[in-house]
Amino acid sequence: MTTNLKGKTALVTGASSGLGVDFARELAQLGANLILVARREDMLRTVASDITKQFGVTVDVITQDLSEKDAPQRLYDQIKAGGKQVDVLVNNAGFGLFGEFVDLDWQRERNMLELDIITLVHLTKLFVGDMVGRNFGHVLHVASIGAYQPSPLYASYSAAKSFVLNFGEALNYELKATKVRSTVISPGITATEFLKVAGQQATLYQRMTMMQSPDVARIGIKAMLKGRSSIVPGLLNTVTIWSNRLMPRRMSAAVGYRLMKTA
Repeated sequence: MTTNLKGKTALVTGASSGLGVDFARELAQLGANLILVARREDMLRTVASDITKQFGVTVDVITQDLSEKDAPQRLYDQIKAGGKQVDVLVNNAGFGLFGEFVDLDWQRERNMLELDIITLVHLTKLFVGDMVGRNFGHVLHVASIGAYQPSPLYASYSAAKSFVLNFGEALNYELKATKVRSTVISPGITATEFLKVAGQQATLYQRMTMMQSPDVARIGIKAMLKGRSSIVPGLLNTVTIWSNRLMPRRMSAAVGYRLMKTA
């Protein structure tokens, strides 16, 4: 297990708040220099300043909307032009949308799918190729426990995260002959901006199972550095996915609907 990232560079997407900030802090604590990417420049620079002061690592910030067409390629080209190499990629950028599928705005839903799937795969394609060439690297993809079951009211989002889970695990197997690893973390509800952005009020179930962002980030980075294929943080989240595996899928969908229904 790698426990020292001194001299390595980690790229964290969606790094202006929530899990992105805490992934960055965990990596900085291990000595990694950082490249932080997000849309909100003021918040991103505040995060960078705080991390530099606390951990003494170099932190570069890049303001970019990764849901835009060709944004991953532009980001990759900018990093390469700056003479940097990425040793750790944290695919954290993404968001969810709550509601009946027929009622959701298509453009927002399309942007979500673009960011949660296409951007993630494109960034992985670009940076993992370089990692394999150097025979070293780690990628951490952020999925969701919704990836393990049909999730009414989060139909498109949970389907996207199922893609991330299967993609990340399959990639890790493909890379087994190298020293590059692909890890998927599938959190349950976490104390971040997720629900606000998704447009949902927390249900009783979500309040009962909610984890703190620093704890989730710590578990994810630890699993990544161990080279694990995937990890579900938290005992209650683990129980949830195993319970779903024992149910018929129709029943799993019905239970998921009841747990997410807010009124």
